[in-house]
Amino acid sequence: MSADVLDPRPARRQGRRAPVPVPPEHGWQERAILVGTEHGPHQGLSGEESLGELERLVDTAGVLVAGKALQTVRRINPATYIGAGKVEQVEAMIRERAANVAIFDDSLSPAQQRNLERALKVKVVDRSQLILDIFARRAQSLAGKLQVELAQLEYLLPRLTRQWQHLSRLGGGVGTRGPGETQLEVDRRRVREKIARLRRRLLDVERTRGLHRRSRASVPYPCIALVGYTNSGKSTLMNRLTEAEVFVEDKLFATLDPTVRRLALPSGGAALLIDTVGFINKLPHGFVDAFKSTLEEVREADLLLHVLDASNPQAADQAVVVERVLGELSAADTPRITVLNKADLLPPGHRAAIGAGGPSCTISARTGDGIDTLLEAVDRALQSRLTRLHVTLPVSRGDLLARLRQAGTIVREDYDGDRVEIVAMVPEKLAGQVRKAVGPRASC
Repeated sequence: MSADVLDPRPARRQGRRAPVPVPPEHGWQERAILVGTEHGPHQGLSGEESLGELERLVDTAGVLVAGKALQTVRRINPATYIGAGKVEQVEAMIRERAANVAIFDDSLSPAQQRNLERALKVKVVDRSQLILDIFARRAQSLAGKLQVELAQLEYLLPRLTRQWQHLSRLGGGVGTRGPGETQLEVDRRRVREKIARLRRRLLDVERTRGLHRRSRASVPYPCIALVGYTNSGKSTLMNRLTEAEVFVEDKLFATLDPTVRRLALPSGGAALLIDTVGFINKLPHGFVDAFKSTLEEVREADLLLHVLDASNPQAADQAVVVERVLGELSAADTPRITVLNKADLLPPGHRAAIGAGGPSCTISARTGDGIDTLLEAVDRALQSRLTRLHVTLPVSRGDLLARLRQAGTIVREDYDGDRVEIVAMVPEKLAGQVRKAVGPRASC
């Protein structure tokens, strides 16, 4: 992980005691104790399952797991999140196993984080901070880097603490006034200024993305977005369908930036396929706001392919998480096909049995099994969204005629002198464009 997030070296200026020394054989590799909570009846992943997912996140961040602790809680402790007894148990595990960081599977308030660091005598990181650190490693595009930096600074702002006392205001009276601002106030002002600059730069990036979306809207291709839980195989499926050569790795959040490629359909038509960032349980606060320009691709899609890892025992719970995030993005009503991926990892004769509403396909993006069936299902779903267009065009508008043939199906085509009467089944987007181009001569 980046040094500014999980630095095991002493941090005296922060007022914390030095972390537990790490044995020489471990070098500077961070060793973490993972702490999770179980809140009883749940929707989505259980506490133990979520802690297992946190372990995979920690592995992705390059940190060694030295131990895990799980506590069932009825009420969150406002001071330390977990109970005093569990704090003592975690502190003992840190000493015994020479750990230098404690990573919590939930978002902690600034006060809870400070209190835990004092009690455990090591750096404390919560799930949001860990995910943002992984995002910072994975972001490649300018938009992705700006979005990650903005999310990190917004996370940091309420957690700034007094680091230097020598600039604080002195008592009242002549000759006793301080320089006017404490270092903490200066730090906060600088962070706020940088957040404002990042937001302005992101507005420029969003305008550019908006231009790209409008350019795609002018092309008669429907847009299909790949959505799903992180590490469900979306990028592998993208590569299989379009030969996009997107980076693929068996780790959480292997890809962060969206990729758009042309997808050829069995009917001879085409669509634009968009690979998006994967979702995860307990997304960092502000994730949707910081990544709204990236996630806009999901909101604007004509069809969603919800990719699930059929070999994962928690696939059904992960589907609940994805549906929840889609609801936050106002995309809950977008038509979708559930894609049960990684069928090659299922035991022989075993079929994925995940309660998914609507059409679904079982495939293996790695081996290519079921891809033809998936493409036919995509073709049918897009065909069902076609609208009937009855239009009379000048023969000179061969460009419009070509677009109608390319994106839809010509039902009737009658030539009369310098005009041609067309009846076609085309996407509503294209029908609107053609009606606008030919004016009142178009009819439904």
